[in-house]
Amino acid sequence: MDISKRAQKLEPSVTLAASAKANALKACGKDILSLTVGEPDFITPKNIQQAAIQAIESGKASYYTPSAGIKELREAVAQHIETYYQLNYQANNVIITDGAKFALYLLFQAVLNPKDEVIIPVPYWVSYGEQVKLAEGVPVFITCAQENEFKVTVAQLEAAKTAKTKLLILNSPSNPTGMIYSEAELRNIGEWAVANDVLIVSDDIYGRLVYNGAVFTPMASLSPAIQKQTIIINGVSKSYAMTGWRIGYAVGEETIISAMNDIASQSTSNPTAVSQYAALEALTGEQDTVETMRQAFEARLNEIYPIFATLPGFKLEKPHGAFYLFPNIKETLTMCGYSDVTKWVDDLLAEGEVALVTGAGFGAPENVRISYATDLETLKEAAKRIRAFIEKKTAN
Repeated sequence: MDISKRAQKLEPSVTLAASAKANALKACGKDILSLTVGEPDFITPKNIQQAAIQAIESGKASYYTPSAGIKELREAVAQHIETYYQLNYQANNVIITDGAKFALYLLFQAVLNPKDEVIIPVPYWVSYGEQVKLAEGVPVFITCAQENEFKVTVAQLEAAKTAKTKLLILNSPSNPTGMIYSEAELRNIGEWAVANDVLIVSDDIYGRLVYNGAVFTPMASLSPAIQKQTIIINGVSKSYAMTGWRIGYAVGEETIISAMNDIASQSTSNPTAVSQYAALEALTGEQDTVETMRQAFEARLNEIYPIFATLPGFKLEKPHGAFYLFPNIKETLTMCGYSDVTKWVDDLLAEGEVALVTGAGFGAPENVRISYATDLETLKEAAKRIRAFIEKKTAN
């Protein structure tokens, strides 16, 4: 049987592929240090675990829930947004989804028609463009200069806009760069979107993971007009160390959320019940563990940034949030005799036993992504191995 054309056109996730390759080599006995996956290395906090156990033992987790999620969790999300964004939403403005990735998928399916264009700043998270294509939309990529902290400008948006432009995706703090848009930058972009009737997809998944005095400004908080023009995408995976629980959410205008719910009802039926009760505790329970993890990521960043920044040929901006480094290694490639970043990454894995993610999957073929969501010992040893690999290749 033939595979569908849409499936044939999809590019595989470079992050998941890199992780799978590293795990396969580990299973063969190789001493692989993996800096691939964007996943906190912390265990889900005890209070969240206990809430899940209680939901199982009480029977609450045994049954279908509404496709948009249990009302208590949707209300908790609305309260969470009021606390951290100072915005007023109701439960019917919220949909709970199987991870933030599926919230994005539902959104694109709900609002895009064939040939509608979606502006995506480069570097981008690997699934944005592929999900747009699955909805028969057209991703329009805008390359953002590293000298401008990889941030898109209104002038670039204006140059890319056409009569078909429908959405703009913004991710701040960013995966893969860790950069954060300032309030002024966001306001200018938001006002441009309102003036041009472009829906803003604000991917805020790393909003609580900011460091060294950096401030996360929610796009939706800047004005009532910008709020109306914005769909918030978020979840519990990163801030609460709950990647495996698969709970995300979208918040926005009721008509869009309702359309997303209709699609969800015909696809997943509902997010896993036990995970919803765990997420409810995450959002309403004590928040000290979030700050503890944030401080740990900040300490790692401050310790390992100067180490990686001094690797031969690495050009690296210090990130302000998330948990990634995204160095430009064009000079490194030249020094080592490579013309392709993916080949360099593959050889580093095979010979240096360090797994990174090629920047090509993020639209940046001169960069690599390094996750520092792992322990300091591993990070320091990985840096030593990368340096040794570069020196070996340079000497050849």
